[in-house]
Amino acid sequence: MHHVPLTSILEPDKEEARIRLRIDGILHDYFVIPTELHHRMIALLKIRTRMRTDEHRAPQDGRDSFTTASGTVDVRASIMPTNVGEKAVLRLLSSESHNLTLEQLGFEKKDYEVILRSIHKPWGMILTTGPTGSGKTTTIYAILEILNKRSVNISTIEDPVEFFISGINQSQVDSAAKLTFAKGLRSLVRQDPDIIMVGEIRDEETAQIAVNAALTGHKLLSTLHTNNAATTIPRLLDMGVEPFLLASTLNVAVSQRLMRRACEICKKEKEFSRDDLEPSLGTSITELLFKDKTKIVLVEVAGCSECNNTGYKGRVGIYEVMEVTEAIQKLIVKRASSREIEETATSEGMTTLIQNGVEKVRIGETTIEELIRVMKE
Repeated sequence: MHHVPLTSILEPDKEEARIRLRIDGILHDYFVIPTELHHRMIALLKIRTRMRTDEHRAPQDGRDSFTTASGTVDVRASIMPTNVGEKAVLRLLSSESHNLTLEQLGFEKKDYEVILRSIHKPWGMILTTGPTGSGKTTTIYAILEILNKRSVNISTIEDPVEFFISGINQSQVDSAAKLTFAKGLRSLVRQDPDIIMVGEIRDEETAQIAVNAALTGHKLLSTLHTNNAATTIPRLLDMGVEPFLLASTLNVAVSQRLMRRACEICKKEKEFSRDDLEPSLGTSITELLFKDKTKIVLVEVAGCSECNNTGYKGRVGIYEVMEVTEAIQKLIVKRASSREIEETATSEGMTTLIQNGVEKVRIGETTIEELIRVMKE
């Protein structure tokens, strides 16, 4: 079972219905079924996930779980009416996936130590950033697992609760009960927590309560949609957070993407020369990849039965871990641009996403094509 959600899509069309699977982030068409069978599968799915079987015009959500040899699999189902019938999307989450440690997620030793340092500060914010589906929440859960001791009170407000972790108080955003991230976070602060996790900082209100919570002696973990670690700062300032408050509360910002791992069974080594790759990669990435060599050995994928002929199996994270040092605090206070912040962080030893990605290509964990695909996103 993959440690990242496998998504299955049941998509109706006029004549027939398609079943598609998103494996390791890439969508593949699997097979076509008659419309009649699609309708029956949707009806059965509604029963299994406790949805209303007589409702065909409104979107519905439900959940189910089943047991396999390797553990429990949680299924989150979402049904949406379309003009040719109901479309269902199932997200399969394996219970194994949130038991991963930071090292297993692919953090380098240096970055891992920066995160540990900021985790063990008595208070402040730890933020993970990246696009949807880049594994931000999985990283936050791995950090929560480190912090999860009987001597502390950990509370979360999530949308939805991805995994259940024993010993942690998890609450779910609920629009019907008017429980938003901001309202939930307000109430959480009154619940005497030592550590708070907010699923996502989406709006000004949540951002400001989060910073205030971090300022009053709480550790606060959350996620944010930004392209890289340095952009996290201008984004929070745009949300109306005071620069001096942000400078004193933000401990670390982690930006991340997920790259598919080359399949261990069918990957092959191949020698590349600088001239082969420079046109498609551009000079700066080529420089990182080749350093002072003219030829290097990288991996290429073929595809076999083990990886469904894709050439890839499983995923590995690439990370950029920005520690908020004194130099960066000064830049925050004077509202410096993300470029200035990134330059300072790099000069202080931060590895950028692209550098980390290139390193994972150099050691043969993945291919150059996969790096290009991820960096284009």
